[in-house]
Amino acid sequence: MTTPIEIVAAVIRDDRGRTLLVRKHGTAAFMQPGGKREAGEDDLTALARELDEELGLTIVAGSARHLGVFRASAANESGRDVLASVYAVAVAGLAVPRAEIAELLWWDLQDPPPVVIAPLTWNHILGRL
Repeated sequence: MTTPIEIVAAVIRDDRGRTLLVRKHGTAAFMQPGGKREAGEDDLTALARELDEELGLTIVAGSARHLGVFRASAANESGRDVLASVYAVAVAGLAVPRAEIAELLWWDLQDPPPVVIAPLTWNHILGRL
């Protein structure tokens, strides 16, 4: 069995209860924003860096709430799993796709758009909201 890809991911909701999802360049699935830790980073440091690099967002101090660690099939690497430490966070700033992010959307649980959703998001996160 291969070692899972370890990541941190954010659940970001707006005042209407919608959840922010992103799609990377060259991929089809929408997922939680986040990414891999760099050497020496703890979860929240890595998550703050990823949200800034990918979306121009800043985590509001003291807002992070750990939701759990979840394992799922990787959306963009066939035959691999991700092991994600997931946090609900409040953010400051306007989300704008940057770096490897091609597109973002605000997922409405009551009126979901017809898009492909990554297994981690579909199986472990949306159902908890």
